[in-house]
Amino acid sequence: MSDVEVNDAAVGGSSPPRAAKATVGALTVAVALLWVFPRFWYGPGTPKEGAVWLTPRTEIPGWEFHEEPVDKVAERLLVADALFNGVYTNRQDRTVVRAFSAKRFTENLNDIGLFVHTPDRCWTQGGWKLEPSEPTHLELTVHGVKMVFERRIFVAGGHRELVYFGGMVGGEPTPFRLDHNYSVALKYQVKRPGQRVEQSGLTRALDPLFWRRLWDGFTTRSALAGPKQFIRVSTGILGDDVAAADRRLQAFLPEWLEAVDYQQELAAWEAKQS
Repeated sequence: MSDVEVNDAAVGGSSPPRAAKATVGALTVAVALLWVFPRFWYGPGTPKEGAVWLTPRTEIPGWEFHEEPVDKVAERLLVADALFNGVYTNRQDRTVVRAFSAKRFTENLNDIGLFVHTPDRCWTQGGWKLEPSEPTHLELTVHGVKMVFERRIFVAGGHRELVYFGGMVGGEPTPFRLDHNYSVALKYQVKRPGQRVEQSGLTRALDPLFWRRLWDGFTTRSALAGPKQFIRVSTGILGDDVAAADRRLQAFLPEWLEAVDYQQELAAWEAKQS
């Protein structure tokens, strides 16, 4: 072999093959697209005009309020920046409404999602039984904000509780339902009575309903990340009068919540942090 041939071979041996270069280049482009695409698809993330938080009120005419501390385990899971939990008792008929709100002003990828542990999961794991009921969700307008609330009936020790829960992202109602834990709870507590809800993450990961929320967020171009609010209200069902419990919650929501400017509240919270 000539010196020229030897040198050519040496040079060729020290340079990456063209196929390897092409693979590295393709991977680099793919990573760049994955990084940029969500910013393009989901928009710049600036709230639209009229974006609001729905902020709880403790003073409601005709109701007595009693604050209740949030369970420490639940508090650690939620990692919320603002938590509200309390019981309202009607001064006239002594009916009770339990109200909960959690807000997260920041987004940390290491924190569990604020919408992950819905009552379909937390309540059933806590010993409540899910009672099938219709409708499973309904649209309510609270101070001009149209929100989809999940509607459930849970039973424990002979007590039946009607529960509404829903969420907001970036000062706007979620365009997707928060029913991603519903089918698992239904499967294990209704179709297999006497068994606790399966704790396996694999069971949930294989459930199509669990993943539909991601798809709905993608198709509506609504980001799952960003400042969030989770809202839940519940009341006991007296006798078998479910309709009365529905009316109670629907009348209570606009009394309990008030619409406040999303950007102003977010800016006020950020100012306190600094």
